[in-house]
Amino acid sequence: MEHFTHYETLDVSPTASHADIKRAYRRLAKQFHPDSNRETANHDRIAAINAAYEILGDPQQRQSYDRQLHDPSGFYRRYDPVEVNNRQQRTAAAQAQYQQRKTGRDSDEQLQRWLSQVYQPVNRLLLRILNPLADQIDDLAADPFDDELLGDFQLYLDDCRDYLQQAQRSFRSLPNPSNVAGVAAHLYYCLNQVGDGLDELERFVTSYDDYYLHTGQELFRIAAGLRRDAQTAIREIR
Repeated sequence: MEHFTHYETLDVSPTASHADIKRAYRRLAKQFHPDSNRETANHDRIAAINAAYEILGDPQQRQSYDRQLHDPSGFYRRYDPVEVNNRQQRTAAAQAQYQQRKTGRDSDEQLQRWLSQVYQPVNRLLLRILNPLADQIDDLAADPFDDELLGDFQLYLDDCRDYLQQAQRSFRSLPNPSNVAGVAAHLYYCLNQVGDGLDELERFVTSYDDYYLHTGQELFRIAAGLRRDAQTAIREIR
């Protein structure tokens, strides 16, 4: 059986830029995807294309892959989304436990400052990300392969990235008072789910694979639930 490098699979040079790799992947995915072109559909080929882009589309994984190409005896460990998710959960749990262990009383002034500088801005930014998703997907459903519709959807994702970064900066701007540790934990998990959801939705834009679209929607649904849990916890404190 003949083996190809990921560069050969995507028909690009090993020195290709990230933009060149992304363009090559979109072209090949559209050419061989069964929902886009039944005459050239090839399930094995699209699987190989997806696997190649998953590595070459990520700068860190591409660096590791390049090192492995130069050292065939080396061992290359493929990206494991389950392991990454578990690591994120452990990190979030450790941070939440750290906040819960903080002792001492927090004055009403400290609480109000955290609510105005952290909770309220983060909550508003999350709504800007989560609320438009349903309408965006409805618009995209008219023709998921239309470049203009995909472009509009990508603009929405780009805006969401900006909102998420703003929310993360606000979340880190102040330590939370001990009596809102539960609220902070909900927000922390929520922001993580939004980030993971955006990653999945980005993969749909470049692969046309509905699996990523549905996974992104599910992660956003979980994030919306965590945001509501934070709201409920705030009302109980007040």
